Amino acid sequence: MIFLLETVRLGLSNLRLHLLRSFLTALGIILGVAAVIAMVSLGEGSKREAILQIEALGAKNIIVRSQRPAENEASQSQRQNRGSWISRYGLTRADLAVVRENFPEAEAIVPLKEVGSRMMRGALSRTSQAYGTTPELLDVAKLRISRGRYLTEADLEQQAMVCVIGQGVAREFFKFDDPLGATIRLDSKAFTIVGVLAPVGLAGGAGSALIGRDLNMDVHIPITTARSVMGDSVFRGSGGSFQNSTVEISEIYIAAKSRESVLTDAKRLQRIIDSRHTDTSDVAMIVPYELLENARKSQLTWNLVLGFIAGISLLVGGIGIMNIMLATVTERTREIGIRRALGATRRDILNQFLVETSVLSTGGGLLGVALGIGASWFIEWVAPRLPQAPFIGQYFSQAVNLPTYVTLGSVVLAFSVAVGVGLIFGIYPARRAAAQDPIVALRHD
Repeated sequence: MIFLLETVRLGLSNLRLHLLRSFLTALGIILGVAAVIAMVSLGEGSKREAILQIEALGAKNIIVRSQRPAENEASQSQRQNRGSWISRYGLTRADLAVVRENFPEAEAIVPLKEVGSRMMRGALSRTSQAYGTTPELLDVAKLRISRGRYLTEADLEQQAMVCVIGQGVAREFFKFDDPLGATIRLDSKAFTIVGVLAPVGLAGGAGSALIGRDLNMDVHIPITTARSVMGDSVFRGSGGSFQNSTVEISEIYIAAKSRESVLTDAKRLQRIIDSRHTDTSDVAMIVPYELLENARKSQLTWNLVLGFIAGISLLVGGIGIMNIMLATVTERTREIGIRRALGATRRDILNQFLVETSVLSTGGGLLGVALGIGASWFIEWVAPRLPQAPFIGQYFSQAVNLPTYVTLGSVVLAFSVAVGVGLIFGIYPARRAAAQDPIVALRHD
C-alpha cells in the first residue's frame, strides 16, 4: 500500500514539473467534456420548453376545431354575391351532441363558439377574438385568473352580458385603467369585464402555433349569450369585401379520463368526425399528448447526434494524451532504466504512467464539467441580451431564446467517458515504458 502511494506521489510530482504541458495535454479532455455537457443541455432545454408548451394545452386533452375547407371544397357550401362571401362549415351543435353521447366517460367536454367581428373600447378597435364557452374551460385549458373571476353557471343560466379578457387585451385596451367592471364592445354589444386571465406562456410559442392564435388576446363570454345575442355568423371585412362565416361550434375540448386512454379516444373521435364530415376537410384534430411523445422521441435522437458530435472532441483529447505520454516515455527513458536497476518491476513502471494519465483525464474531466455547466448557464443568460448588443444585435431576432438544462446523466456520462478515454489512450504509452530493457534504457542519453 505504501509503495502504491509512493507511485502516486511520484506520478503527481512528474506532472507538476511540467505544469503547462500537463494542462495543455488535458485541454482536449476539458473542452470535450464541456462541449458534451453544453450541447446536450441545449438539446434538453429546448425539449423541455417544447414539452411544457405542449403540456400547457393539456396532456389529457383532445382538441377538435373547425377550419375553413380548401377552396375547391368550400365552393360547394359558399355563395359569392357583390363582393361578399357567405360560407357554412365546421362543427355543428349536432356534432357536439354526438361527441357527448359517445364519450360519457370524459372528464369534461367544453365547446367554444367564435363570435363578433370587432372588439372596441372608445377609439380603440381590433379584430375580435371572442369566444362563447363554459366555466369548465378554465381547468381543461389550464388557464388561470389573475384578477376577478371566471365565468359561472349563473352567467350561463342568465345569459349574462359579462366577459373575461386575456392579458393582452387588458394591456392594449386598458393601459392606464382598471379593466374590472369596465365595458368592452363586441360589435354593437357591450359586455362588462368580470375577470382577467393570467398571461399564457404559449403566446408566440409552439402551443400558440398549434391553436392558431395568441391566447392572450382571447375574450370569453357565456356560450348561452353567444348563441342568443351574437348568433352564428361572423363577419370579416378586407379590401372592400367582406366574408360572412357561419360556424356553430369553433372548437371542442375533450378531457380524457387518463393519459393512457388519450390516443385510443382520439382514434375513436376521428372516426366519428370522418363519418359526419365526409365531403369536406372542415374539421381538424389536435392531440397534445401525441405531439408530446413525438417531441420526446425526436429530441432523444437530436441529443444523441449532439452528444456524438461533441464526443469526437473527447476522442481528439484522448489522442492528445497518448501523443504527449509517448513523448514523455522517450524523454524519460533514462529515468525508467534507473528505476528498473534499483528494483522497480514492469508493473511499477506501468502503474506510474497510468497514474499520470489518470490524473490528466480525471482532472481534465472535472474542469470540463465545471466549464460545461458554466457555459450552459452563460448561453441561457446571454441569448436574450444578444438583440441589444452593439454591432451584432441587428443580426438576432428580438425573441431569441436558448434555454438550457444540465442533466445529471450528461455530466456523469461525459466525465466517465473522459476518464475512460484517458486511461485507454494511456495504456499503450505505459506498456511501452514498462517494456523498456533496463540496460538499453540506462545507455540512453
